[in-house]
Amino acid sequence: MSSVAPGGDLLVVENLQKYFPITEGIVMQRQVAAVKAVDDVSFTVRAGETLGVVGESGCGKSTMARCLTRLLEPTGGRIVFEGRDITHLSRSAMRPLRRDIMMVFQDPYASLNARKRVGFIIAEPLEVHGIGTDAERKRRVQELLEIVGLNPEHYNRFPHEFSGGQRQRIGIARALAVNPKLIICDEPVSALDVSVQAQILNLLKDLQEDFGLTYIFIAHDLNVVRHISDRVMVMYLGKAVEIGLKGELYTSPKHPYTGALLSAVPVADPEQGRIRKQIILTGDVPSPVNPPSACRFHPRCPRYHEGTCDVDEPLLAPHGSSTHFAACHFPLEHWPMSEDELRHGGVAAAAG
Repeated sequence: MSSVAPGGDLLVVENLQKYFPITEGIVMQRQVAAVKAVDDVSFTVRAGETLGVVGESGCGKSTMARCLTRLLEPTGGRIVFEGRDITHLSRSAMRPLRRDIMMVFQDPYASLNARKRVGFIIAEPLEVHGIGTDAERKRRVQELLEIVGLNPEHYNRFPHEFSGGQRQRIGIARALAVNPKLIICDEPVSALDVSVQAQILNLLKDLQEDFGLTYIFIAHDLNVVRHISDRVMVMYLGKAVEIGLKGELYTSPKHPYTGALLSAVPVADPEQGRIRKQIILTGDVPSPVNPPSACRFHPRCPRYHEGTCDVDEPLLAPHGSSTHFAACHFPLEHWPMSEDELRHGGVAAAAG
């Protein structure tokens, strides 16, 4: 259980950066550029909540997750966990904290060692942290298998004897083994069938209620994020462009990129589907090596206004409520909007 009271700030991230250097030369390598995978991202995660993180491939979601767990060394910024700055802790100093922050990985076929039995895979975190005797670890593993909906008698099976959904349950059991306070789920259901996705999502929600867990849930599917999250952060090209409560962000998005993402989500209501037109973004995602100046979304934004969006970088600021933040000079005023309304709205807002 976390020492932070429910609703308190468990994780505080300030201006997080992760740049990957690009070098040239064979002997005397020198840096000529950098891939700005994560650039100046700030957010908080409260104890007991689920923060959903969405964005297209390459926007920096997984890199950010690996920085938070210190699997990657941040280039800049601060990561504060339970009031302690862990940004540049040494490997030995991080070791006790690793049991508090665990990950569930995307591919259940690749994240489990095919040469090891399930019992060993789940018990390994306990062994690494010196928790319990062999007999106590075995009992704990069998208990965890039962908690995640698997047969405890399958302790000695190999990963290939399980289905994809069952393997992901094993990955969740491994993450739970050391009673973590924060679990980062890096697209844990994207490789699974839709019916199995629902089972894993419901399992994660049940475990959160039973053990008071806190999640950072990374995904592409906005419907999945809506089902499990309390708050949602939208990322684009290494930046956080919108953060808000789930209800606010899905019913009244402010950033045009969020609006474009939501317009692509299928809806079950045919009448609403006819009203809401899909917003097609033109052009390709710019390179993180040389991102656009000011607002990084401006080359593709239908509300782009020359002289503002390409000159002044928008900062995350409240829009509509004190809990809804967007980095946009000309935020959306109502939702849903057709593509024409979106374009005309941008011109009208710029003119005004």
